[in-house]
Amino acid sequence: MPWLQLILESDAQHAEHYADILSELEASAVTMQDAADQPLYEPPPGATPVWERTHVVALYPAEADIDAVVATLGERLAPEPLPDYRVTPLEDKDWTRAWMDAFEPMRFGERLWIVPSWHQAPDPQGINILLDPGLAFGTGTHPTTRLCLGWLDAHPPTGQTVIDYGCGSGILAIAAALLGAATVHGVDNDPQALLASRDNAERNAVSEQLEVYLPDAFPPIEAELLLANILAGPLVSLAPKLAGHVSAGGHIVLSGILPEQAQEVREAYLPWFEMAEPVEDDGWIRLEGVKR
Repeated sequence: MPWLQLILESDAQHAEHYADILSELEASAVTMQDAADQPLYEPPPGATPVWERTHVVALYPAEADIDAVVATLGERLAPEPLPDYRVTPLEDKDWTRAWMDAFEPMRFGERLWIVPSWHQAPDPQGINILLDPGLAFGTGTHPTTRLCLGWLDAHPPTGQTVIDYGCGSGILAIAAALLGAATVHGVDNDPQALLASRDNAERNAVSEQLEVYLPDAFPPIEAELLLANILAGPLVSLAPKLAGHVSAGGHIVLSGILPEQAQEVREAYLPWFEMAEPVEDDGWIRLEGVKR
Protein backbone atom coordinates (compact mmCIF):
# COMPACT_ATOMS: atom_id res chain seq x y z
CA MET A 1 0.00 0.00 0.00
CA PRO A 2 1.16 3.61 -0.48
CA TRP A 3 2.77 5.49 2.41
CA LEU A 4 3.52 9.00 3.63
CA GLN A 5 6.75 10.12 5.26
CA LEU A 6 6.67 12.81 7.94
CA ILE A 7 10.23 14.16 8.08
CA LEU A 8 11.28 16.36 11.02
CA GLU A 9 14.42 18.49 11.13
CA SER A 10 16.23 17.84 14.40
CA ASP A 11 19.50 18.02 16.27
CA ALA A 12 21.15 15.28 18.32
CA GLN A 13 19.63 16.57 21.55
CA HIS A 14 15.98 16.30 20.44
CA ALA A 15 15.97 13.45 17.90
CA GLU A 16 15.19 10.58 20.27
CA HIS A 17 12.44 12.58 21.98
CA TYR A 18 10.77 13.31 18.63
CA ALA A 19 11.10 9.64 17.64
CA ASP A 20 9.50 8.48 20.89
CA ILE A 21 6.50 10.78 20.44
CA LEU A 22 5.99 9.76 16.81
CA SER A 23 6.07 6.10 17.85
CA GLU A 24 3.36 6.88 20.43
CA LEU A 25 1.39 8.62 17.66
CA GLU A 26 1.11 5.25 15.87
CA ALA A 27 3.77 5.66 13.20
CA SER A 28 4.30 2.37 11.42
CA ALA A 29 8.05 2.94 11.63
CA VAL A 30 10.39 5.68 12.84
CA THR A 31 13.98 6.02 11.67
CA MET A 32 16.79 8.57 11.96
CA GLN A 33 18.84 9.71 8.99
CA ASP A 34 21.93 11.86 8.55
CA ALA A 35 20.86 15.35 7.45
CA ALA A 36 24.33 16.73 6.76
CA ASP A 37 26.60 13.93 5.46
CA GLN A 38 28.34 13.76 8.83
CA PRO A 39 30.72 10.87 9.65
CA LEU A 40 29.32 8.82 12.52
CA TYR A 41 31.66 6.75 14.61
CA GLU A 42 30.73 3.56 16.43
CA PRO A 43 29.16 4.61 19.74
CA PRO A 44 30.05 3.17 23.14
CA PRO A 45 28.03 0.11 24.20
CA GLY A 46 24.45 1.05 25.02
CA ALA A 47 24.63 4.45 23.31
CA THR A 48 22.39 5.44 20.40
CA PRO A 49 24.22 6.93 17.39
CA VAL A 50 22.68 10.27 16.40
CA TRP A 51 24.00 12.92 14.02
CA GLU A 52 24.23 16.59 14.99
CA ARG A 53 21.76 17.32 12.19
CA THR A 54 19.24 14.52 11.99
CA HIS A 55 16.10 13.78 10.01
CA VAL A 56 13.55 11.93 12.12
CA VAL A 57 11.39 10.07 9.60
CA ALA A 58 7.98 8.64 10.55
CA LEU A 59 6.15 6.33 8.16
CA TYR A 60 2.34 6.46 7.99
CA PRO A 61 -0.26 4.83 5.72
CA ALA A 62 -1.43 7.17 2.96
CA GLU A 63 -4.89 7.48 4.53
CA ALA A 64 -3.51 8.68 7.89
CA ASP A 65 -4.48 12.19 9.04
CA ILE A 66 -1.02 13.73 8.99
CA ASP A 67 -2.36 17.17 9.93
CA ALA A 68 -3.76 15.69 13.13
CA VAL A 69 -0.46 13.95 13.84
CA VAL A 70 1.44 17.22 13.41
CA ALA A 71 -1.06 19.12 15.58
CA THR A 72 -0.76 16.55 18.37
CA LEU A 73 3.01 16.57 18.07
CA GLY A 74 2.97 20.35 18.49
CA GLU A 75 0.83 20.01 21.62
CA ARG A 76 3.13 17.38 23.08
CA LEU A 77 6.22 19.53 22.48
CA ALA A 78 4.77 22.78 23.86
CA PRO A 79 6.15 25.16 24.98
CA GLU A 80 9.03 24.07 22.72
CA PRO A 81 8.35 25.06 19.10
CA LEU A 82 7.37 22.51 16.48
CA PRO A 83 10.45 21.70 14.38
CA ASP A 84 10.53 22.30 10.65
CA TYR A 85 8.96 19.37 8.83
CA ARG A 86 7.76 18.16 5.47
CA VAL A 87 5.47 15.40 4.23
CA THR A 88 6.40 13.36 1.18
CA PRO A 89 4.70 10.40 -0.52
CA LEU A 90 6.54 7.11 -0.64
CA GLU A 91 6.00 4.78 -3.55
CA ASP A 92 4.66 1.33 -2.81
CA LYS A 93 7.34 -1.29 -3.25
CA ASP A 94 8.90 -4.35 -1.70
CA TRP A 95 11.20 -2.62 0.77
CA THR A 96 12.91 -5.80 1.88
CA ARG A 97 13.76 -6.61 -1.73
CA ALA A 98 14.91 -3.05 -2.36
CA TRP A 99 17.16 -3.14 0.71
CA MET A 100 18.70 -6.42 -0.41
CA ASP A 101 19.22 -5.18 -3.96
CA ALA A 102 21.18 -2.20 -2.63
CA PHE A 103 23.98 -4.49 -1.41
CA GLU A 104 26.12 -6.13 -4.06
CA PRO A 105 29.25 -8.23 -3.54
CA MET A 106 32.30 -6.00 -3.01
CA ARG A 107 35.88 -6.74 -4.00
CA PHE A 108 38.95 -5.60 -2.07
CA GLY A 109 42.29 -5.84 -3.78
CA GLU A 110 42.72 -8.72 -6.20
CA ARG A 111 40.81 -11.63 -4.67
CA LEU A 112 39.07 -10.70 -1.40
CA TRP A 113 35.26 -10.36 -1.59
CA ILE A 114 32.41 -9.57 0.82
CA VAL A 115 29.37 -11.51 -0.40
CA PRO A 116 25.83 -11.07 1.06
CA SER A 117 24.02 -14.37 1.65
CA TRP A 118 21.47 -13.79 -1.15
CA HIS A 119 24.17 -13.40 -3.84
CA GLN A 120 26.31 -15.93 -5.65
CA ALA A 121 30.03 -15.28 -5.28
CA PRO A 122 31.17 -13.44 -8.45
CA ASP A 123 34.56 -15.19 -8.24
CA PRO A 124 34.22 -18.72 -6.86
CA GLN A 125 38.03 -18.98 -6.83
CA GLY A 126 38.39 -15.80 -4.77
CA ILE A 127 38.48 -15.40 -1.00
CA ASN A 128 34.77 -14.91 -0.25
CA ILE A 129 33.58 -13.62 3.13
CA LEU A 130 29.89 -14.35 3.70
CA LEU A 131 28.54 -11.35 5.58
CA ASP A 132 25.17 -9.61 5.48
CA PRO A 133 24.80 -5.85 5.95
CA GLY A 134 23.00 -4.60 9.01
CA LEU A 135 23.82 -3.61 12.57
CA ALA A 136 26.91 -5.80 12.50
CA PHE A 137 29.56 -3.20 13.40
CA GLY A 138 31.11 -3.03 9.95
CA THR A 139 30.37 -4.79 6.70
CA GLY A 140 33.12 -3.50 4.44
CA THR A 141 31.33 -0.48 3.04
CA HIS A 142 33.18 2.14 5.11
CA PRO A 143 36.54 3.44 3.85
CA THR A 144 38.28 2.53 7.12
CA THR A 145 37.32 -1.12 6.67
CA ARG A 146 38.18 -1.03 2.95
CA LEU A 147 41.65 0.25 3.78
CA CYS A 148 42.30 -2.66 6.14
CA LEU A 149 40.85 -5.29 3.80
CA GLY A 150 42.92 -3.96 0.93
CA TRP A 151 46.06 -4.23 3.06
CA LEU A 152 45.21 -7.80 4.05
CA ASP A 153 44.62 -8.79 0.43
CA ALA A 154 48.05 -7.45 -0.50
CA HIS A 155 49.78 -8.93 2.59
CA PRO A 156 48.13 -12.30 3.34
CA PRO A 157 49.09 -13.35 6.89
CA THR A 158 49.83 -16.97 5.99
CA GLY A 159 50.66 -19.01 9.08
CA GLN A 160 50.69 -15.93 11.32
CA THR A 161 49.09 -15.07 14.64
CA VAL A 162 46.84 -12.05 14.09
CA ILE A 163 45.07 -9.69 16.52
CA ASP A 164 41.98 -7.74 15.41
CA TYR A 165 41.66 -5.08 18.12
CA GLY A 166 38.17 -3.61 17.97
CA CYS A 167 36.88 -6.56 15.96
CA GLY A 168 33.20 -5.51 15.63
CA SER A 169 31.59 -7.92 13.19
CA GLY A 170 34.82 -9.88 12.91
CA ILE A 171 35.22 -8.93 9.27
CA LEU A 172 38.99 -8.31 9.48
CA ALA A 173 39.55 -11.34 11.69
CA ILE A 174 37.63 -13.56 9.26
CA ALA A 175 39.48 -12.11 6.27
CA ALA A 176 42.81 -12.82 8.00
CA ALA A 177 41.75 -16.39 8.76
CA LEU A 178 40.58 -17.03 5.21
CA LEU A 179 43.85 -15.59 3.92
CA GLY A 180 45.81 -18.18 5.84
CA ALA A 181 46.33 -16.92 9.40
CA ALA A 182 46.99 -19.73 11.84
CA THR A 183 45.25 -18.08 14.79
CA VAL A 184 43.22 -14.87 15.08
CA HIS A 185 42.36 -13.10 18.33
CA GLY A 186 39.42 -10.65 18.23
CA VAL A 187 39.13 -8.02 20.97
CA ASP A 188 36.18 -5.69 21.53
CA ASN A 189 34.63 -3.86 24.48
CA ASP A 190 31.09 -4.71 23.35
CA PRO A 191 29.88 -8.26 24.13
CA GLN A 192 27.46 -8.01 21.18
CA ALA A 193 30.40 -7.52 18.86
CA LEU A 194 32.03 -10.67 20.20
CA LEU A 195 28.82 -12.62 19.56
CA ALA A 196 28.64 -11.22 16.01
CA SER A 197 32.27 -12.16 15.42
CA ARG A 198 31.70 -15.73 16.61
CA ASP A 199 28.55 -16.13 14.50
CA ASN A 200 30.19 -14.73 11.38
CA ALA A 201 33.29 -16.87 11.90
CA GLU A 202 31.11 -19.97 12.10
CA ARG A 203 29.32 -18.97 8.90
CA ASN A 204 32.67 -18.71 7.17
CA ALA A 205 34.01 -21.99 8.60
CA VAL A 206 36.88 -20.32 10.49
CA SER A 207 35.51 -20.51 14.04
CA GLU A 208 38.30 -22.89 15.09
CA GLN A 209 40.89 -20.24 14.19
CA LEU A 210 39.19 -17.41 16.10
CA GLU A 211 39.25 -16.57 19.81
CA VAL A 212 37.43 -13.47 21.10
CA TYR A 213 37.96 -11.46 24.27
CA LEU A 214 36.84 -8.40 26.16
CA PRO A 215 39.85 -6.07 26.60
CA ASP A 216 40.31 -6.78 30.31
CA ALA A 217 40.37 -10.53 29.64
CA PHE A 218 42.85 -10.41 26.75
CA PRO A 219 46.07 -12.24 27.70
CA PRO A 220 49.57 -10.88 26.90
CA ILE A 221 49.69 -12.47 23.45
CA GLU A 222 52.24 -11.37 20.84
CA ALA A 223 51.29 -11.50 17.17
CA GLU A 224 53.02 -11.00 13.85
CA LEU A 225 50.14 -8.73 12.78
CA LEU A 226 47.83 -6.44 14.75
CA LEU A 227 44.93 -4.64 13.05
CA ALA A 228 43.10 -1.84 14.86
CA ASN A 229 40.25 -0.14 13.00
CA ILE A 230 38.92 2.06 15.80
CA LEU A 231 39.28 5.82 16.39
CA ALA A 232 42.24 8.18 16.60
CA GLY A 233 41.81 8.99 20.31
CA PRO A 234 41.83 5.36 21.47
CA LEU A 235 44.64 4.55 19.05
CA VAL A 236 46.82 7.20 20.69
CA SER A 237 45.99 6.20 24.25
CA LEU A 238 46.38 2.48 23.50
CA ALA A 239 49.71 2.83 21.67
CA PRO A 240 51.91 1.29 24.43
CA LYS A 241 49.44 -1.55 24.97
CA LEU A 242 49.02 -2.37 21.27
CA ALA A 243 52.76 -2.12 20.66
CA GLY A 244 53.30 -4.69 23.40
CA HIS A 245 51.12 -7.18 21.52
CA VAL A 246 53.28 -7.06 18.33
CA SER A 247 56.37 -9.23 18.03
CA ALA A 248 59.68 -7.86 16.74
CA GLY A 249 59.50 -7.56 12.98
CA GLY A 250 55.70 -7.76 13.07
CA HIS A 251 53.27 -5.35 11.44
CA ILE A 252 50.68 -2.98 12.88
CA VAL A 253 47.85 -1.59 10.71
CA LEU A 254 45.79 1.31 12.08
CA SER A 255 42.62 2.83 10.64
CA GLY A 256 39.68 5.00 11.70
CA ILE A 257 41.85 8.11 11.37
CA LEU A 258 41.02 11.45 9.76
CA PRO A 259 43.77 13.26 7.82
CA GLU A 260 44.21 15.94 10.48
CA GLN A 261 44.70 13.21 13.12
CA ALA A 262 47.24 11.14 11.21
CA GLN A 263 50.39 12.88 12.44
CA GLU A 264 49.43 12.59 16.12
CA VAL A 265 48.63 8.88 15.75
CA ARG A 266 51.81 8.25 13.76
CA GLU A 267 53.96 9.95 16.40
CA ALA A 268 52.33 7.87 19.15
CA TYR A 269 53.67 4.68 17.52
CA LEU A 270 57.13 5.91 16.44
CA PRO A 271 58.83 4.80 19.68
CA TRP A 272 58.20 1.15 18.69
CA PHE A 273 57.58 1.08 14.93
CA GLU A 274 59.09 2.18 11.66
CA MET A 275 56.00 3.90 10.24
CA ALA A 276 55.22 4.05 6.52
CA GLU A 277 53.62 7.01 4.80
CA PRO A 278 49.83 7.36 5.32
CA VAL A 279 47.41 5.92 2.76
CA GLU A 280 44.10 7.74 2.18
CA ASP A 281 40.70 6.52 0.96
CA ASP A 282 37.74 8.90 0.71
CA GLY A 283 38.90 11.17 3.51
CA TRP A 284 40.17 8.43 5.87
CA ILE A 285 43.72 7.38 6.66
CA ARG A 286 45.47 4.05 7.14
CA LEU A 287 48.81 3.88 8.94
CA GLU A 288 51.11 0.90 9.05
CA GLY A 289 54.38 0.13 10.72
CA VAL A 290 56.97 -2.59 11.39
CA LYS A 291 58.04 -3.32 14.99
CA ARG A 292 61.69 -2.70 15.71
